[in-house]
Amino acid sequence: MRLSRPTITEVANKIGMQTRADKLFYDLVVVGAGPAGLAAAVYGASEGLSTLMIEKEAPGGQAGTSSRIENYLGFPIGLSGADLARRAIAQARRFGVEIISPQEVKSLRAEGQYRIVTLGDGREVSCRALLLSMGVQWNHLDIPGIQKFTGAGVYYGAAATEALSCANEDVFIIGGANSAGQAAMHFSRYAARVIMLVRGPDLTRGMSDYLVDQIAATPNIEVRFNASVIEACGENNLEAITISDSQTGQTERVAATSLFIFIGAVPRTEWLQGVIETDERGFLLSGSDLVREGIRPKGWNFDRDPSLLETNLPGVFVAGDVRAGSIKRVASSVGEGSVCVSLIHQYLREVAA
Repeated sequence: MRLSRPTITEVANKIGMQTRADKLFYDLVVVGAGPAGLAAAVYGASEGLSTLMIEKEAPGGQAGTSSRIENYLGFPIGLSGADLARRAIAQARRFGVEIISPQEVKSLRAEGQYRIVTLGDGREVSCRALLLSMGVQWNHLDIPGIQKFTGAGVYYGAAATEALSCANEDVFIIGGANSAGQAAMHFSRYAARVIMLVRGPDLTRGMSDYLVDQIAATPNIEVRFNASVIEACGENNLEAITISDSQTGQTERVAATSLFIFIGAVPRTEWLQGVIETDERGFLLSGSDLVREGIRPKGWNFDRDPSLLETNLPGVFVAGDVRAGSIKRVASSVGEGSVCVSLIHQYLREVAA
């Protein structure tokens, strides 16, 4: 007899994760459990709002995969993204936040003063205020051979377990921003050599100074500028990559079994199309970005402009990396999440008046 493969939901339930909401209505629903969402959930619940958090994958978001965050206030020796996420989740649960994961939100609509989300399993949850903090998803590299080796030598993002599996090997990292730098520093503790392939001429444009200095002082990290990977080769697993130098035009094929890619990210906002306004890249607009030549968004029925982190739909707020113009830093996301709760309280007082 052929056994059927269990669904993600079935696996989650088996290991004790909650995938269904206990109630049909909440004061606050938070979509996305990255730093912004977790901060909002903690502050919201601690201030008396019944709060539900919905996460498509694992709580912690992209920050949860960061090998080391060195410049987060209050942690002088740094901490891993996973540790920060674990602490925040425990804090949220202590204040009574209900977390369902893995669970996806498929659509959003408004009915009077209520905001209603439809979940991946078809169920609906209503709330008085909604926070969108879905974060972003890694861009995928589009070159010959790369798709075949995803998960078999080619990885997007990095985790501590992957670093351990690369002990005493050469590790290649594509990218020149903070996420790539943090990964390089972490891998340097285990790998024989870390080779960073940076498309630009230097690291200073997209990376914090402290990381630039740490990389320069780490002997087993090599940085190659003006370098792009144009092909991935191998049989069942990655065996080699072809690197192109944009200045000289020369190409070189080198042996490679571990390639980690950090080339920016895109927002997960397709399900909001036609409901929440975005910029041309899909990031969510808020506040003054929605008021054009003194004209408020279409359908706006309040005698005020959208507040700082409020979208074009009153009572729906946005925080973190998914917001247009956000600063892609953990501390900034946490700050936006906490500020959102203050704005949400103002909104709830307004509609109750």
